Amino acid sequence: MTRDDYERRMERAGQAAANAGLAGLIVTPGPDMEWLCGYRPPAATERLTALVLQPRQRPRLLAPALELPDAKRSEGAKAMQMSGWRDGANPYAEVAKWLDGEGRYGVSDSTWAMHLLGFQRALPGSAYGALTEVLPMLRAVKDAHEVERLAAAGAAADATYEKILGFPFGGRREREVAADLARLLTEHGHSQVDFTVVGSGPNGANPHHEAGDRVIEDGDMVVLDFGGLKDGYGSDTTRTVHVGPPNAEERKVHDIVREAQQTAFEAVRPGVACQEIDRVARKVIKAAGYGEYFIHRTGHGIGVTTHEPPYMVEGEHLPLVPGMCFSIEPGIYLPGRFGVRIEDIVTCTQTGGRRLNETAREMAVVG
Repeated sequence: MTRDDYERRMERAGQAAANAGLAGLIVTPGPDMEWLCGYRPPAATERLTALVLQPRQRPRLLAPALELPDAKRSEGAKAMQMSGWRDGANPYAEVAKWLDGEGRYGVSDSTWAMHLLGFQRALPGSAYGALTEVLPMLRAVKDAHEVERLAAAGAAADATYEKILGFPFGGRREREVAADLARLLTEHGHSQVDFTVVGSGPNGANPHHEAGDRVIEDGDMVVLDFGGLKDGYGSDTTRTVHVGPPNAEERKVHDIVREAQQTAFEAVRPGVACQEIDRVARKVIKAAGYGEYFIHRTGHGIGVTTHEPPYMVEGEHLPLVPGMCFSIEPGIYLPGRFGVRIEDIVTCTQTGGRRLNETAREMAVVG
């Protein structure tokens, strides 16, 4: 990413704010700041760092004086007006000088409550809304460069899955397999591992089960859901494997989920409402008699974070747009018995969908 890339992003964000009826955006440390201007502060702390974007104005960044040298070395620094504040000063009053006292601003979701309250004290007539609510499309549509970074992250996750299939499962604890997944993701270029779900047997019926000390047994279905960040962009994939030969019901449930996932993928095209992807997958599972056991949305957006808008869920009327990247991950969860989930990251193109995960979706049998 270059200075020009970040300058265009900040300009586009300021204009999007104006189009949404906002006076501007206030962005604090987190994925929004890094995506917009390329600056990643050492940590989000009680010392305020704030990027202010307003239409037809040069972006402004206020940072603690002791961190200003780092900010000036960021890729987007030359596209911003930058200033520092010293301990003992009131940074909220400084930011308030740049703002409309009666304006409504979009604020990044990761903004600490103490910082938002500081803005409200400095500008009691102002109002605020979370960025994912007031500008849900800000990061939703990826450019070609971003899509290829997501594709590379997906390929690394695929390589991790292919490798883990050769590892022993039976007789090992879930957390041991989870540690293998984390190590393999890192070996394949991930700088950050966000999650390694290993849900064996009845634990697979908990979609976000945290891998624990349960010993995986012969005859277990095992849900593997893992991902993180590679070169700043996310991976997230799920496959369900079986230790030894599965029985007829296990095969049936897995086939239903696979059909739901495939049907939802085939529904991806520009102009289709996000909720329609959820409806299509849910219809397949409901028709098979398992509707009550599909207990979460069908998908979520992905980019510089592994969960972000848009969401494939009932009530989300946003239309799919070329460049949107999101998961399709239907599942069936039978309490006390087993669960099945199959997940790929998909991007919407001009003509349909493109999968960014390509490993086999048929049930793999492991040892």
